[in-house]
Order: sequence, then structure tokens, then C-alpha cells
Amino acid sequence: MSTTERPRILVVGGGYVGLYAARRILKKMRYGEATVTVVDPRSYMTYQPFLPEAAAGSISPRHVVVPLRRVLPKAEVLTGRVTTIDQDRKVATIAPLVGESYELPFDYLVIALGAVSRTFPIPGLAEQGIGMKGIEESIGLRNHVLEQLDKADSTTDEEIRRKALTFVFIGGGFAGAETIGEVEDMARDAAKYYKNVSREDMRFVLVDAADKILPEVGPKLGLYGKEHLESRGVEIYLSTSMDSCVDGHVVLKNGLEVDSNTIVWTAGVKPNPALARFGLPLGPRGHVDTAPTLQVQGTDYIWAAGDNAQVPDVAARKAGVENAWCPPNAQHALRQAKVLGDNVVSGMRGFPQKEYSHANKGAVAGLGLHKGVAMIVLGKTKIKVKGRLAWYMHRGYHGLAMPTWNRKIRIFADWTLGMFLKREVVSLGAMENPREEFYEAAKPAPVAAPKAEEKAKAS
Repeated sequence: MSTTERPRILVVGGGYVGLYAARRILKKMRYGEATVTVVDPRSYMTYQPFLPEAAAGSISPRHVVVPLRRVLPKAEVLTGRVTTIDQDRKVATIAPLVGESYELPFDYLVIALGAVSRTFPIPGLAEQGIGMKGIEESIGLRNHVLEQLDKADSTTDEEIRRKALTFVFIGGGFAGAETIGEVEDMARDAAKYYKNVSREDMRFVLVDAADKILPEVGPKLGLYGKEHLESRGVEIYLSTSMDSCVDGHVVLKNGLEVDSNTIVWTAGVKPNPALARFGLPLGPRGHVDTAPTLQVQGTDYIWAAGDNAQVPDVAARKAGVENAWCPPNAQHALRQAKVLGDNVVSGMRGFPQKEYSHANKGAVAGLGLHKGVAMIVLGKTKIKVKGRLAWYMHRGYHGLAMPTWNRKIRIFADWTLGMFLKREVVSLGAMENPREEFYEAAKPAPVAAPKAEEKAKAS
């Protein structure tokens, strides 16, 4: 811990907003002006738009994450959770990975906890579902899908094969559509190396409660994305939802029933529920209520941004859209973090705050190798792009948005190698239980039960 008497800026969360805001504050701050402390249960930031490509093996998983201590060498990085915040005393309670909780005083506070998967009380979901919010889930999904191909290839039981080769994805937004596009691509490639498994044996199902997929890129490109996925054999069921998935038996509201070992849940996000314990003003959906300056309403020393904040969309409101709020996406989070960082430094020095205003620049999505959709907004003109060019735009935008040149170069190197080398299709599922084989070799041999003759002699 810092032992200085400098004011402390406590950043709760090390995701997009936490990382970028801390970098901005450290850049703008004078030497010794304050101590910046970042608290997060993980020691790295995950660039979530690349999770589908990591799941497909197009990018090394280590290149999708940014180590906080390397990028923020002048900050304190604490691996743990903020469990409570006492605003009157300006003290946060930190629960570290190991050991007892302790109190940490602060002078200025940044809330950047982000979002978690939005789930519903569906029977079987907690036991069977796979999320797509972190790199661990992304790599777990990749290993799991390849293991299903291994299972199907090595058995003659048709019921086991059918369940192993059925993949169900719930949610048709960016995360769901991109993930099913990438995973279907990977499975198609991998099937070439299995004698008893072909793409025709697999069944991919995409389900969404809305009447369209990819709403972020507009109805026309969303329809193109739907037709494109269907042309690759993906079954898409809209205006329906999943009622249950107990033991992998998926039941949809439209009456469809399938058995699957793979149920991927990407049906939206919600603000981190830990916010409810911080005593902050929350909006109707659990977001921290902020002013256009990103200051939490009713405070002058707390700021919030990103997926856990309800930020007024000043640009949309100026255009005549009433009660418009910034959507929870990376485009806004990255830009909000910079304004937030500037405002924290301004607040510390007693200067006026700046309002956050950003007009939507469009959206890009990848649907597998060489396939994508993109909508670019130039003033009042919307340019719609699809196919290979949109895929290049998707990779270019996110490749350049990746924090640090170290990670940018590694990502582009992965893509360049992918142009000349075949995709890796090896499953490393044993990584999830690395000690299992050693335990089997090292555990004591079972003691044999005494034979009947020995028992008689003993008696």
C-alpha cells in the first residue's frame, strides 16, 4: 500500500474504463500529485470484442488480455474486490484474493465495474450454460467444442453423437452472432481431420427473443447476417426464448426440443450487481446514475462510466432524441474513459468539468473468416458494407483499438501467420484440471479387502 499523504484516486475495476481512465489520469497528473489505485479481481484487462476470434483460434488468448501492472507501472494495482464503500468516511473495504479484508481510504472514486451476463431463472442454465464475458470462458468454449468432436468421432452411439454435435447459442446480438459465426467456422475446419465427423453431422442453432439479429448494424445488414448464417447451415429461431435446458435437453418457447452438450449464453448484459452495495444512486436497470460530466449524481468526487453507468447521450439529445442514454459498447466506454480521466484531474484541481458527447460512428461485426458486416456513420449518411471488406474493417478497427502497441503487434502477427498457416484445432481441455493425471499417478493404491480364508484364520 502507499504510505504517502498524497490524495488517493481509487479506481474500482480494471476493464475498459478502469484501464483507460487510470492511464489518462497518470498521463495528465503532475509528478506526486496523487496516488492512483486500481482494484480488480483479475490482474489484466480483457478486450472483449476479440473473444469470438480467440474462441475460434484466430488469436492467441494471451494477446487478448492486457496486464494491468505492465500498462500502469506508476499505479498501485490490487488484485481483489471492493466489497463496500463508506461515502461519509471515504473508505473502501478491499477483499484480497487471500487473507482478511481491510479498509482503504480514498479522496476521489471512479466506478468502472462493467457488466456481467444477464441471465434468467431458467432451469438448467446455471449448470449447463457457457458465457462469453471473459477470456476463460472463450478458451473454455473452444476446448469444449473440440472435445465434442472428439467424443462424436470415437463413439458409435448415435444419441451421444447427436448430443455432442448439436450447438445451441442463445442471443443474437454482436456477441451471439459473432461467436456462432467464428465457432461454426472453426468446427467446419476441424471436421476435415475427423474420419467419422463431417459438417453435415453438426447442428448449429441460434435463438433470440427479438425479431432480428445484429440490431446494432440496422435491419438490412441484420437480415443479411441472418441469411448469411443460414446459408452456412445455422438454424435461426427468432421471437422465441429458451424455457429450460436441464441435463442439456433444450426446450424453446416455440416448441422446438433438442439435446445438446453445448449451450452458449450471450443474451445481453446487466450492470455488476456489486453496485447495489455501494450506496450510489442507481437508475431503473441498476446502472449508476451520472450527469453528462460522468460525475455520479449528487457528488463531486465520484465518477462512473462504461457498462455500469447510465450516461446521458448528449449528442442524441441535441439531435432531438429524448431520454437517450449511451449504449453499453466499447466505442462509448473507450471515449468516456478519456473524458472521465480529464474530469478527475480537473476536479482535483478545482477546475470545471467537461461534458461527454460522442455521436455514433457506426458498428462492425465479424461472422467468421473473411465474413462480416459494417455500418459507418458519416454525418447523416450511413454506409453499409458486407462480406470480405466489412471483415477487413472489423479487424482493422478493433486491431487499432486494442490497448498498447505490444498487443496491437501481437494481434496483427497472429492474423498474418493465419494467412499462411492452417488454424490450430487441438483441444487443451485438460488445462482446466491440470493436476488430474498427476493425482491419479500419485494417489495411494486402494487397500485390498482381506480374503475369506484370512478372516477365518484371524477369528
